[in-house]
Amino acid sequence: MPFTPPTLDEINAAHRSLASMIRRTPVLSMPPGMIAPDTGGDGMLSFKLELLQHAGSFKARGALHAVQQLDEAGKRAGVVAVSAGNHAIATAFAAQSAGSNAHVVMMQHANPLRVARCQALGANVELVADVHTAFARCQAVAETENRTMMHPFESPHMIMGAATLGVEFAQDLIASGQPPLDAAIIPIGGGGLAAGMAHGLKSVWPDVKIYGVEPIGADSMARSFASGKPEKLSGVQTIADSLGAPFALPMTYELCRQYLDEVVLIDDPAMIGAMRLILEVLKQAVEPAGAAATAAFLGPLRQKLAGQHVGLIVCGANIDAASYAGYLSSADAA
Repeated sequence: MPFTPPTLDEINAAHRSLASMIRRTPVLSMPPGMIAPDTGGDGMLSFKLELLQHAGSFKARGALHAVQQLDEAGKRAGVVAVSAGNHAIATAFAAQSAGSNAHVVMMQHANPLRVARCQALGANVELVADVHTAFARCQAVAETENRTMMHPFESPHMIMGAATLGVEFAQDLIASGQPPLDAAIIPIGGGGLAAGMAHGLKSVWPDVKIYGVEPIGADSMARSFASGKPEKLSGVQTIADSLGAPFALPMTYELCRQYLDEVVLIDDPAMIGAMRLILEVLKQAVEPAGAAATAAFLGPLRQKLAGQHVGLIVCGANIDAASYAGYLSSADAA
């Protein structure tokens, strides 16, 4: 069935229903020259610091919205999710908040910090060999245990959660007296964040340009845009595991086609460089995916967006200290 995007009134209603359960994450605006001296001028960068959200990423919004819809039987049966980490943590957090329980299927290479956080939130964690196996196992658990499947991106709830983030970003900029965004840059994993947030922003500012960004080694949406249909990757090769969805799916693909003006690609070293800049300037330690929008601004979109008011989402920070230090050290050694 075709998915009808929520109206602005519906997004605002969802945002109100989540208000007591989420953090209204801060916005930090600054001249672009503070990030890189040669990007100065009359422009402005506004960072939405969603890494400060409960469970460490934007994913908490959609997960909480999904569990709000469960009846008592659904809460007793529990939920199941597949994730490299952020969605698993958010699902565990949302289930615990609702008095339910979560089973999360993660890949064996998942960051140990993320596994530990899921377990600390009461989730039953199952590790499997790869992402394709994980999706199949998640579906099997949903069917055999009558659990509600919490898809990481192909879900109206995840899209609605991301839409509340877009509208909140716009509201906070308006309240602070900032001009409308000329453009926004949003990372793409499966596309739920980009589809929902872009829709939310365009519901407030229809003329804002939206740029999606993917790692070169996980470019399913860029390939889908090129072919005109959702594409599947044979493998994923990127340090940004939160952006490592192995395929695009119809709902999020169609919404991204509708609301995104362009998809650009970045490599892993660009994300590591942006991680360092975010630490030095914003004083925030982020995972690679959390630096993807900044990397795109500094890289393929540098000239195109010069002199504009650009919104950048810092979407997550679930990374352990050793991995974080290792990435920055690798940049020093390069």
